Amino acid sequence: MASADEYSYSLTVFSPSGKLVQIEHALAAVAQGTTSLGIKATNGIVIATEKKTSSILIDDSVIEKVATICPNIGIVYSGMGPDFRILVTKARKSAQAYWKIYGEYPPTRVLTQEIATVMQQATQSGGVRPYGVSLLVAGWDNHRGPSLYQVDPSASAIGKNMINAKTFLEKRYNDDISLEDAIHTALLTLKEGFEGQMTEKTIEIGVVTVPTPEEQEEGKIGGETGRQKPTFRKLSEEEVRDYWRSRWNCCASTVTSPLETFDCPQIIDDAVRPIAATYGEPPD
Repeated sequence: MASADEYSYSLTVFSPSGKLVQIEHALAAVAQGTTSLGIKATNGIVIATEKKTSSILIDDSVIEKVATICPNIGIVYSGMGPDFRILVTKARKSAQAYWKIYGEYPPTRVLTQEIATVMQQATQSGGVRPYGVSLLVAGWDNHRGPSLYQVDPSASAIGKNMINAKTFLEKRYNDDISLEDAIHTALLTLKEGFEGQMTEKTIEIGVVTVPTPEEQEEGKIGGETGRQKPTFRKLSEEEVRDYWRSRWNCCASTVTSPLETFDCPQIIDDAVRPIAATYGEPPD
């Protein structure tokens, strides 16, 4: 009888146990990637991820893990960087083609379906392998408002610390969370499983904001370009540092000792956690 390993080289042949082994390999690549997360707030969406380099000789300013597809949509990934860049290129071409035909950027759901179709085709074709990435797609459009979608080779969470991150978010998320609190919650979630020192250079955050009716009306005119005002943007390193400092100052101001426990009013959590365990060292 053939061993399961003999089926790991073929994408279109099921193993005796009924599995496509190449899909499992793709999921393993995602599981080894850095943690990424998305939080939908009442007035926007936050996507965040760790941004680490494999060597100190690499300039971290050229690494991009949160990418802008078009002015109203952005994505973040866990898994293999080269695969992500291919999907980003395809997504940007699809967004521009949609603009050329309809005169507006695609709704988030439409672009997500385009990306998912590309990834799905790679799981049913010979001579290729599945994309080893899991994506979180965040955007805003007139049809559905702010939307957050996950796309991956199969049903799975995103990143190597996915279980702890999900548990952490489930304790702190509520339907009335604001965009500002969502950013702080994202930082805390990344801190839970972060290895090493967490700074503005080792994390990357993107936000989707909901435009006001006045801004939507102005966007229809759009000045010289005739395009709507962007609703997705990446936070600068200075903005990330300010958010991290404000979160630290919020809870650390009431603590007299690093070992003293506290209950921050801005964090929805029944458990009282040591400040040293939750926040680590204060930012410079």
